[in-house]
Amino acid sequence: MELLYTLEDKYADEGYTVIAGTDEAGRGCLAGPVVAAACILPRGLDIDRLNDSKKLSPKRREELYDVIRSAAVSYAIAEASAREIDETDILSASQLAMRRAVAKLSPAPSLVLVDGNVARDFPMRAVTVVHGDAISPSIAAASVLAKVYRDRLMLELDREYPQYGFARHKSYCTAEHEAAIRKYGPLPCHRKTFMSFLDRKRKDSGKTS
Repeated sequence: MELLYTLEDKYADEGYTVIAGTDEAGRGCLAGPVVAAACILPRGLDIDRLNDSKKLSPKRREELYDVIRSAAVSYAIAEASAREIDETDILSASQLAMRRAVAKLSPAPSLVLVDGNVARDFPMRAVTVVHGDAISPSIAAASVLAKVYRDRLMLELDREYPQYGFARHKSYCTAEHEAAIRKYGPLPCHRKTFMSFLDRKRKDSGKTS
C-alpha cells in the first residue's frame, strides 16, 4: 500500500516549510545502542513499497536504505549508547537519539513528526504520531534507515562475538540470546538494566516451577 503524504501536507498547509520524520530502532533489545534516524523527503516523492520497516523483508530494507539516502533532502542517524540507556532509561535514551538525529539535519526542520506517543525537548514543534511508520512516508523512511543501520551494527558484533548469535536475533530477547548470556555471561555492550530484568525473570521462573 502506498503511503500518502497526508500528515506532511496538512502541516505544510499550516505554514511549516521543512518537515522531518524521526523513528528509532532497538528499543527492546538487550545489547547495543538505541539508534534513531531523521529524514526530510521531497514533497510527494513516491518511493516504491516504502513502509514500516518491520513490515519489510531484510532485502527490501537494504534496497530502500540506499534509495532513501539518495532521494532525501536530508537524513541523519544517531545513537544513544547502552551506557546512556543504563544511566537514564530506554524511553529517555530513545528520545535523546531522536533529538540528536534531528539536530544533524540540514536544513533544520520547522516541524518534526515523531513516531509514538512521546516527544520530549525538541527545539522545534514536535508532533507525536502513533504507528507513524505505517502512516507517514517521512517517518517510514526514518524507520528503515534506523533499522538497517542498527542491524549492521549487530552484524559487526556478531563477527566480534560469534557465540552470541547477534546476526540472527539482532540482540532482541530471544531464547537463543538468553541462553548465550547464561553460558558466556554479559558483554560490555549489554544493557546492565536489562540484564537485571533477566535476573529477576529467571528468579521468578524458578519460584513458579
